[in-house]
Amino acid sequence: MRPSFYEGDVLGQGLLSSSVISWWLGLVLCTIYTSFQRIKRIQRTRDLFVRNLYEAAFIESSMLLNTKFEIPKLRREKNIKLDKFRPKRNNFQDVSFESHIYFDDAFQQDGDRRTVNEYAETLVEVVREVYMLFNEEGTGVFRETKHIANQKIIPTPYGGRLQYTLPQGNTLIVHFKDKHRIRHKKRWSQIMYLYYLLGWKLHRRFYQKYQENSMAKMAIEEELKKMKNNTYLLALDGDTDFQPSAVMLLVDRLRMYPEVGAACGRIHPTGTGPMVWFQKFEYAVGHWLQKTAEHVFGCVLCSPGCFSLFRAAALMDDNVMKKYTTTATEAGHYVQYDQGEDRWLCTLLLQQGWRVEYNAASDSYTNAPQEFKEFYNQRRRWGPSTMANTLDLLGSGELTVKKNKSISTLFILYQTLTMGASILGPATVCLMIAGSFSFVFGMSPNGALAMAIVPPSIYLILCYKLSSNIQITIAAVMSIFYAFLMTASILSIIGDMVLEGTFMTPSGLFFIGIVTMYIFTALLHPSEFHLVIYGLLYVLCIPSGYLLLAIYSMVNMNNVSWGTRESAAPKPAGGATATQTQIQKKIKYEKKCKCCSLTLDFLVSEEQEVTVAVPVSAIQKEPVSAKLQEPEETKSCREPEDPENYWISQLVEKSGELKLGTAYLTNDELQFWEGLKERYLKPLDEDKAKKKKIEADLKDLRNKATFVFFICNALWLVATYFLQEIGGPVSIQIPKLYANGTIDPNGKIFIDPIGLMFVIGFALLLVIQFFAMLWHRLQTLIHFIAYQGTESTVIKKNLKKSNEALNKEMTLQNFL
Repeated sequence: MRPSFYEGDVLGQGLLSSSVISWWLGLVLCTIYTSFQRIKRIQRTRDLFVRNLYEAAFIESSMLLNTKFEIPKLRREKNIKLDKFRPKRNNFQDVSFESHIYFDDAFQQDGDRRTVNEYAETLVEVVREVYMLFNEEGTGVFRETKHIANQKIIPTPYGGRLQYTLPQGNTLIVHFKDKHRIRHKKRWSQIMYLYYLLGWKLHRRFYQKYQENSMAKMAIEEELKKMKNNTYLLALDGDTDFQPSAVMLLVDRLRMYPEVGAACGRIHPTGTGPMVWFQKFEYAVGHWLQKTAEHVFGCVLCSPGCFSLFRAAALMDDNVMKKYTTTATEAGHYVQYDQGEDRWLCTLLLQQGWRVEYNAASDSYTNAPQEFKEFYNQRRRWGPSTMANTLDLLGSGELTVKKNKSISTLFILYQTLTMGASILGPATVCLMIAGSFSFVFGMSPNGALAMAIVPPSIYLILCYKLSSNIQITIAAVMSIFYAFLMTASILSIIGDMVLEGTFMTPSGLFFIGIVTMYIFTALLHPSEFHLVIYGLLYVLCIPSGYLLLAIYSMVNMNNVSWGTRESAAPKPAGGATATQTQIQKKIKYEKKCKCCSLTLDFLVSEEQEVTVAVPVSAIQKEPVSAKLQEPEETKSCREPEDPENYWISQLVEKSGELKLGTAYLTNDELQFWEGLKERYLKPLDEDKAKKKKIEADLKDLRNKATFVFFICNALWLVATYFLQEIGGPVSIQIPKLYANGTIDPNGKIFIDPIGLMFVIGFALLLVIQFFAMLWHRLQTLIHFIAYQGTESTVIKKNLKKSNEALNKEMTLQNFL
């Protein structure tokens, strides 16, 4: 029979014909593309083709497919440009940008002269160098330097101020704080810039409008409300690094959801050494599981101060910024207010009804403690403050649930479970160590439990007797021994599975489940998958991080010093006994922390035109006696005769060709600062009697808190001990199940109380966090894709410009 194709099969003939035509069109298009390649008149074959050998049957196709071509590199511009003089494509969808640096404890006394310290001098020199670098125009060999405008140096009631106008028009303001004139440390610096940026610069402007036209009160109030909702403060530490896209992802969260008062991103610790490696995995697990669970089930409890975006309306709400100015007068205040100020601020936002969110795609990088001592002192602050703020939130849980629609009773229950797990962490570690003793040394379960409890009990007693430095040294030595015990614990779990001939045991299932969950979680974070390598170190350091550190933090709760990034008070020259090596060590330590915080103030306008805005209540100006100063105007620099203002000539000299002209605050701003100091920021008087009372109260609080903390762990361990003594009646028998699914009819597996306690304590919590992580990953993917989609128009324009520039460059090269 003849094939149907030759008998008039129209469908077959059509398919064959269309295939031939498509092949021919592809060949023509490839030929046209190759013909327009920019190549030299006499080009070598090896430069034209990938391979020098061709397929004889399809020589044209082979040559075309082997043609070399270059992929033009796009000169992509930054996704956002925050220069003042940038093109404004949309006046309502634009961002105005301003940055402030708050420099804590910047002044020192040099004889009778008031000077700034070496770190302030270094900052001025760095600003000068960077300014001169970006002040050059053009990209060629010969560049022109633009005119350098005079900058301002301003004496202020709190110390001093530098006001720079950067080459592209932005404003950079550096605030040097004198701790003898205004309260120092981080929380008070935050209060200082909150009232300055939101009170003086934002609220006051609308209050002046209201004074000029009181009849337009409603319109002014409406505009003020819109301005507060679209003004954001990006709070940073001095060592934080980030990309503009990370900020815009946080801005998206606040613009998209008006109930969001703050948002934070993924914090990556930087540095070198084992302590940083431990923190890399600890931060990863904390963000992958804990923060995502808080975001999904309720609200994030802590938006870290090193990289967080706050809404002005949330900060200016009732019982937030005002309550944040509360001076610590009780022992509990020192722990909750000053030891974890960022967590307390978020607690106030949550209690007021605002939502705090986490965005996993917004990455930032900050320095982490690299020394064991610095790490322990940092966590000594974080541990008790976290517990205090969580208990505060749980204590007001009923009211918070009613006021905050993002927080439910189930979320409060989840936080209660999390708090219970963190409190029972030391006991759980002891149970883990007891299991390894029982398997490796063949000890009885109760004997192994007793052996596991003895070392931490001795360390607990020593912590009450010894200084903090010796406590940390002992903890470091014990951490090494515990690392070996953790190795034995892992091997004991594996050995138990080998002896039983199956992994279907409580400890085996838990171990395999944890490893599988962490690996799967890391796979869902592909850019961070390499952090799994540090997971082994993290496991070995579990006793140090969850047993010894918990003991150290609780016993030293009465120590309310910062502990990290503090400089010791200078000793008099006559009594100086430190060696040169010790002095150099202190200086190196000081350089890590003098710049308290960098605050970026964003003002975002929505696509709605409004006529006016007005504050509901203006900031009350208390009558203060202030010296009349000259109006704010730049003056020629001159050597100040007043020793109090010697720092001005000092910084003028350091600034070099970037001239600093002396200027002065207006009377209104002087009154604002004097009033703010008098009400909130006046340096605290040293009252020795009050100080002794606070120290006694802190010790009393420490004793009560440690008693409750350790009695809970003791009850957990005692319950386990008695369950061991009872034995069989409380043991759970399950059939022995092999990996292939078969059941041994004669084999039984007994779930002992130690394994049961361990599984109950953490398995449920980890499963909840794992499913929350899956949901959050999906939401992050949707947000990231949406964010990339909004850039498509900008990318197309940049692509067109890049291609034009590339063509011009290639034309010039061919001509040469």
